[in-house]
This record gives sequence, C-alpha cells and structure tokens, in this order.
Amino acid sequence: MRNHEVTTRQALLNAGGNLTEPGWSRSLVQRYDRSKIMAPKWRIKEWDYYLVLSKDFAGAFTISDDGYIGLQSVSLLRFGEQPWEHTETVLNAFPMGKLNLPPDSSEGETVYTDKRLQMRFYPKDGKRYITCRFERFYEDKPFECDIVLEQPPMDTMVIATPWDQDKHFYYNQKINCMRASGWMAFDGVKYEFDPSTDFGTLDWGRGVWTYDNTWFWGSGNADVDGNAFGFNIGYGFGNTKAASENVLFWNGKAHKLDDVTFHIPASGYTDPWKFSSSDGRFEMDFIPVLDRAANLDFKVIVSDQHQVFGRMSGRAILDDGTPVDIRDVMCFAEKVHNKY
Repeated sequence: MRNHEVTTRQALLNAGGNLTEPGWSRSLVQRYDRSKIMAPKWRIKEWDYYLVLSKDFAGAFTISDDGYIGLQSVSLLRFGEQPWEHTETVLNAFPMGKLNLPPDSSEGETVYTDKRLQMRFYPKDGKRYITCRFERFYEDKPFECDIVLEQPPMDTMVIATPWDQDKHFYYNQKINCMRASGWMAFDGVKYEFDPSTDFGTLDWGRGVWTYDNTWFWGSGNADVDGNAFGFNIGYGFGNTKAASENVLFWNGKAHKLDDVTFHIPASGYTDPWKFSSSDGRFEMDFIPVLDRAANLDFKVIVSDQHQVFGRMSGRAILDDGTPVDIRDVMCFAEKVHNKY
C-alpha cells in the first residue's frame, strides 16, 4: 500500500535483520536496536544533523558515525549581498559505534569532544539544545553557539525504508517547525535567532546503506500568520514502494503527500528550480542564493554534494484541501551522490 502508515509499537528489525514493517510514521514507534543489525559494524551509519535557519544566516551541525569513518562538521552560512559559507570537518577513522549515538531521538545525549571541537546535542523538557565550540574554525578564529529549539508535542516524519539488498535498511526521522532562539558567534559577529521567524530542523538517521546512492532532499519552515508551516520532500533513499517521505506540517500535524519531483535546471544548480507533485499539492518555484557544494574523491569514498539554499514561493495544500501560500521562504534543496 502506497504511503502505508506504521502505528504499531514494535522492533524495527526482525530476526533476519530486515525491517519488520516498511512505511512511514509520525514518531519513532519502531524501536531501533543497533545490536539487532546483521550487517558488519563498518557498514552501519548513524547521524544527528541539525539545521537552524533564518532569512539572513544559518548554522548546520553534524555528529555522525558512518562505520569506517566518522564525520563531525559545522557550517556557517550567510545569505546577504555576498553569500558566503564555510564548513569545517573533523574526520575519525573507524568509530564503529564508539560515539554511542542514542537509539531514540527523544532521549540521551549526542556528544563529540576532542581538543579542537566540543559539540553537544540533547533534548530536555520539550526543547532541544545545541552547544558547540570549534577552535580554528576559519582563518584561525573560533566558532561558538548556544541554540535552543522548541519542540512541543508534534508530528514528525519517520520513514522505515528497505534497500533492494538483504539486511540493508534506512530509518530516518525529520523534525520540522522547531522555533529557534539563541545565538552563534564568529569573527566578532553574533548571529541571534528570533523564534517568531526562525526555525530548526533535525535529520536523525540510522541504518545500513548500500554503497552507491544518489538522493534528493529538501526542507523548509515558515511562520504563516502565526501558524508554524514546514515541509520535508525527497527521494532516492532505498525502495519507497511502501511510503514516500514527502510531508507537510501545519501547527504540529503532518499532512502526507505522494511523490514530489525536483526539476533542477541543466544549466546549473544556481539557476531557478521548480518542484511539482503527483497529487498537485506541492507546486513551488525556488530561487537559489547559495550552493554549498563539496566534491571529494578518495577512490573508495566519493561524494558529490550540492546543498542549495534559496527562497521558495508557491502553494501547498493540506489534507483537507486548505491551501497554504508562501513567498520567499528561505529553505534548501539538495542533490547528493555518495559512494561510501
């Protein structure tokens, strides 16, 4: 059944190491247990990624354990007259579970610490906290942040997706519409978030991926006349016959979409894009502002990433037919090809 919703609390994996029930859900009703994975430790991928976005600037924060490599990164982005971004990354060889990332996003701490980088994510009392200090972030200057995201009771987007390969799966939660406060500081400038207009998003992922994949992902949030609106769109993450991950959010409730297509111009990532949906409920124009591009080729590990930040305008339609019109909402959409 297309867009099958999982509502039963159960183990994520069966005795054979495959998904018990592929589909989407509004929370982590299926329990992730790393010890039940049947694949080698070096193939397991776990990460927490936060993006905190305003119309003028953004911060992105990753703590990840990708089996044979760990990737811890911080990005600072500015969207003014001269758009600018810098991403600084710390790599770790063969973490294979040593970071002890929590099995559930609603509890526990996600922490990375070394002499140069101290970064911590944790939920508490309906809020999520992001703290970081990164020495020699750029031009020998440090980066710091102390950010709070509000997470009242709300639906999220959870997808349990199989790959067309035994014992491979992807379990992912996207939490949108978390109003942001707090600050980032770099090079004598303090970037302060305003919860009336600024939001954070969590991308929480656990699973065993196949080696060579190309995916598309987009996400955005906005205050629409005092209402919290958000969207998560994407494809390319395994076999999505059971459900897509395309969802609208409106005041804490998820509204499920079918397929969404990214129309990326052949002329380049910084030219205008369009988005369309098979059910006609997500029709958008996207004007890029900044392409956060990265291209790595270490033969065995290859990554070609284009995370494009820009302004989205158009119409989304909720489950009951209510239209939501947005204009110039800062968000991102990406195309990523990885071999890892």
